[in-house]
Amino acid sequence: MGFDQPFCVIGERINPTGRKILAAEMKEGNYERVKSDAIAQVAAGAMVLDVNAGIPLADEPQILADCIELVQGLVDAPICIDSSIIDALEKGLSVVKGRPLVNSVTGEDESLDRVLPLVKKYDCAVVAISNDETGISEDPDVRFEVAKKIVQRAADYGIKAEDVVVDPLVMPIGAMNTAGQQVFALLRRLRTELKVNTTCGASNVAFGMPNRRTLTGFFLAMAAGHGMTSAIMNPLHDEDMHAIFAANTLNGLDPDCRKWVAKFRDPASEGTGAGGAREGRRRRRA
Repeated sequence: MGFDQPFCVIGERINPTGRKILAAEMKEGNYERVKSDAIAQVAAGAMVLDVNAGIPLADEPQILADCIELVQGLVDAPICIDSSIIDALEKGLSVVKGRPLVNSVTGEDESLDRVLPLVKKYDCAVVAISNDETGISEDPDVRFEVAKKIVQRAADYGIKAEDVVVDPLVMPIGAMNTAGQQVFALLRRLRTELKVNTTCGASNVAFGMPNRRTLTGFFLAMAAGHGMTSAIMNPLHDEDMHAIFAANTLNGLDPDCRKWVAKFRDPASEGTGAGGAREGRRRRRA
C-alpha cells in the first residue's frame, strides 16, 4: 500500500454485521461460508482480507483467531484484523502470520492508549478513524485535525506515518450533498501534509441511493485520483472493481496497461493466431 502502488482492495465480506446467516454459522463454529468468501474475494481481486467476528454473546476473540488461521490456510493474502474489542485484537495479532493491518483506532484518548501499544508491539499497520470524543464532525478541517493527532500520537510510540492508514470518514452523499467534495479535499491534505495512506468504507457514500453500484464505482475512481490508496469494499461487485482497474490505469499504476488489457481484451477467436482476424483473412486469400 502506498502512493506508488496500485489501489489496495481490502475485501469486506468476512463480517457478520448485517449478515444473519453468517453470524449464526460463525457463532456455532461453522466456517464454510467464511472459507468460500475468502476464496471468492481473492479470486475477484482482493489484495487484503478484512476479518471481523463481532457477534453478540459470542466468544469474539476466539472466533476471530479461528477465522484468521482458517483464512490464512486457504489464501495468500494479508489480513486486516477488524474489532473494537482490545482482547479480540490481541488474540488475532497473536495468531496472524505476516504483517497485518489493525482496524482500528480512533482519536479518542482511551482508544489511542489501548490500541497504539499493540500496534507497536506487533509491528503492524493501523486504520485511523477521524473521529474522537466529540463524535464525527461534519467539518472536514476538524476531521483532519483528528487524523493529525492520531499520526502524532503514533509517532510518540515509534509508529511510522506510512503505517497509519487514515479513514477520513465518507458521509452518505444522499444526506450531505458536499460529502464527495469534503472527502476529496481531505484526501489531498492527508497525502500532501501528513503523507499517510488512506482508506474508507466505500459503500457508505452511496447509502440509500438508487443505482448504488455506479455511484460507488465513480466515487472510488475519483477518490483514487485525489490520493486514496485503499478501500474496504466488496470485490465481488464488478462495477466497483472495474473502477479500480480504470483508476490504476489512468493514474499510471498499471505499467503498459497490462492488467487492464488482460482483464478486458476480447478473447481471440478459435483458430486465430497472434494476428487475430486479419491473419485468418490472409490465410484465406492465399
